[in-house]
Amino acid sequence: MTQTVLIDPARPKYRIRPLKALRHFRNLIANKEDTEQVFHIITALSGKSFENALRRFMASKKGHKRYAERTALAPMLDDHETILKFSEGSVGQAYVHFMRSQGLSASGLVAEFESFATDMPQYDDAMEWYGNRSRDLHDLYHILTGYSRDALGEASVLGFTHGQNQNLGAIFIAYAAAREIKKSVPKGTPTYSSVRQGVKIGEAALPVIQEDIIALLAENLEDARKRLNIGTPSVYFNAHDMMTASGIDPYGTLSPAQ
Repeated sequence: MTQTVLIDPARPKYRIRPLKALRHFRNLIANKEDTEQVFHIITALSGKSFENALRRFMASKKGHKRYAERTALAPMLDDHETILKFSEGSVGQAYVHFMRSQGLSASGLVAEFESFATDMPQYDDAMEWYGNRSRDLHDLYHILTGYSRDALGEASVLGFTHGQNQNLGAIFIAYAAAREIKKSVPKGTPTYSSVRQGVKIGEAALPVIQEDIIALLAENLEDARKRLNIGTPSVYFNAHDMMTASGIDPYGTLSPAQ
């Protein structure tokens, strides 16, 4: 049996580079759809946090099983016809409707990452696979948490991501985005609190990355949230109510670029 290589010794030691992260965040503010900037930020700030998350994953019974299976998530998540055969109200049905309504695909996110990683070496180790799995779960986190794709929703789902795996890059983007959003919403709108609640929800929930994703997609959405202990993002919904009451469309005017 081939021994699992967690981290290829040839991998460089990642240093935390806050100034680089700040530069790429400014680029992201200028164009919030430029996902490549997110990858730059996370790489600049990950340090050992990503390695530590991998070790926790591999030390768990579920995580070890997922790695043994090595299911590639992107092709499975883009097989909408199969997913739509799951019952009404399932995680999968909600996921497909969300992705189609937003014009998104799992393969599209992969392509954006590959564009970012063009000059980066690829490694045949567990970290490479784990990083891909982490990336491919992002849009599923939106479905499980209830956060949409408005700027506050994206910031809050990154808070959830940090709560799940202690990713320093994710929490940097989340709070920096909350700061930008605060400039264009009514005074008192709880942007920071929404991110903080996202972190707490992520910390309290079972690790989604350890789940059998095809089985999760077939599960009823509300049942899955209860089983995984994913709480309701009440602060986020309250922020939307405050904006709507002030005549602001939460989905149309929260771009950090504004």
